[in-house]
Amino acid sequence: MKRTHHCNELRPEHAGHTVTLAGWVHSRRDLGGVLFIDIRDREGRIQTVFDPSDLSPEICNSAASLHSESVIEVVGRVRQRPQGTENPKIATGQVEVLVQGFTVLNHADVLPFPVDDPEVANKVNEELRLKHRYLDLRRPEMARNLRLRSKVATATRVFLDEQGFLEVETPTLFKSTPEGAREFLVPSRVHPGQFYALPQSPQQFKQILMVAGVERYFQLARCYRDEDLRADRQPEFTQVDIEMSFIEREDLYSLIEGLLKRVWKTALGIDLPTPFKRISFEEALNRYGIDKPDSRFGMELVDLTESFRASSFKVFSGAIQNGGVVKAINAKGLACATQGQIETMTEYAKSFGAKGLAFIKVEGGEWKSPIVKFFSDAEKAALKSRLAIEEGDLILFAADQWLNACEILGKIRLYCADVLKAQGKLTLDPQRFDFMWVIEFPLLSFDKEMNRWYSSHHPFTAPVAEDIPLLKSDPKKVRGQHYDVVVNGVELGGGSIRIHQPAVQKTIFEEILQIPAEETQLRFGYMLEAFRYGAPPHGGIALGFDRMIAILCGTTSIRDVIAFPKTAKGACLMTDSPSAVSAKQLRDLHIEVKAARKD
Repeated sequence: MKRTHHCNELRPEHAGHTVTLAGWVHSRRDLGGVLFIDIRDREGRIQTVFDPSDLSPEICNSAASLHSESVIEVVGRVRQRPQGTENPKIATGQVEVLVQGFTVLNHADVLPFPVDDPEVANKVNEELRLKHRYLDLRRPEMARNLRLRSKVATATRVFLDEQGFLEVETPTLFKSTPEGAREFLVPSRVHPGQFYALPQSPQQFKQILMVAGVERYFQLARCYRDEDLRADRQPEFTQVDIEMSFIEREDLYSLIEGLLKRVWKTALGIDLPTPFKRISFEEALNRYGIDKPDSRFGMELVDLTESFRASSFKVFSGAIQNGGVVKAINAKGLACATQGQIETMTEYAKSFGAKGLAFIKVEGGEWKSPIVKFFSDAEKAALKSRLAIEEGDLILFAADQWLNACEILGKIRLYCADVLKAQGKLTLDPQRFDFMWVIEFPLLSFDKEMNRWYSSHHPFTAPVAEDIPLLKSDPKKVRGQHYDVVVNGVELGGGSIRIHQPAVQKTIFEEILQIPAEETQLRFGYMLEAFRYGAPPHGGIALGFDRMIAILCGTTSIRDVIAFPKTAKGACLMTDSPSAVSAKQLRDLHIEVKAARKD
């Protein structure tokens, strides 16, 4: 066979041409003995006409017996559709193909779910869709997602090539360096009892490439993390991995803004305004209660600590005396919340460590709440002024240590936004993308249970130069040269300027993170050795490619933009993996499998 055209190519100017088309049976209609079959290929679809006056009974009967999604080839003549029968919903809606010859390339069984009806297909259980992913990917929505993914990957490569970057593949079989998420381990047959690990990121390799003089590296890297899954997590995923030598943070910001500007223009035709706004980690927590703020709506956190320092309401004043703060948000229009909804919010807040959730409902000109009676006139006036309180508002409070109070209200802020959206009181423009850089993260965080410091991001992040003297005397005040790029409340990527001096890196490992010298040598010795031979100043970033495509496609789950994703339990339903292996394979790998212990 020789296909002459894709299904979406034909237009009125092709009328009279004889064409050969191939594809899947999208839909079939019988009108008075004349059979209309829409054929679909990757590019689109077109209507074909099987007229019994022009065809043998065998051909007509064969066509009439076809199930949806059977694969066929047709030869026919293009003609304009009769006036009044045009279909403006498809690109080829002005023409049709009068069939002259027809071949069934493959019959399809009855489908487990329809792919030609979006409304029905979207209601199909996701597990059934994943089990028959090859059918799911035929749906126009899923096919569009894959095409956009490919288009963005190409645009990314072209842009970075224009900027002088080299695309370098790094190993998938790596050394185990347990930190952060759990690793996937791969046993070695030729080295009994030893294991590779699938890389959580190419972090160490890309830094060594800078030592090797590559200067500008990128890769669409496959990464692996054995962690609990969510809508935006998969055990294997793709990131746009970038590293550059001889740069400062501003160089990186400019590069990524240019890349994202190119991607958004290519994918959506949108010109992103640059430069992106900057916000410190502390300001993000203070205003939004989260380090990846969604700034498309207000409801910002307001600090009321000074207004309630001497309050007779001991929940507030007591928290302040213990070194905490009082913060509040105004969920405008939510005074209609029922007692049950307030209780649901309270339980939600408690799930993040809140002791409770104080509130005020403003209805009928009254402030309704059991706590209002404890407030002085001055405190009420401060509340009204600072929170711009009006009829119909719902005020929600948190009184706790600064970080806890911020994070609790940050969760409640997003919860309230979802409620307001469901009620039609908050509408967010799907074509609005609020990008920002979140900067000045703390370099270190303290683990009270382990009584030790650990890296807020990873141990290769360089401290802000002026904070280096505080590393040993006051670690909590040391800021890292880390940065996250955030859009609409989603962390799209993160990176940092790296430590390139071996002495500083060794100090971080052994004196700050308290990794024993022997373990440092075992896990990172090759990297420290490489740094001794002239490591340039360098920095980089990794952008979540799957997450970026999900945003561009307008979906909340990255499973919708990955060809063959895993379920929430890390299983591939189509191939039924993971699966057991043979006893011989286990013997070759010197592995004995023990039955899981039943607790």
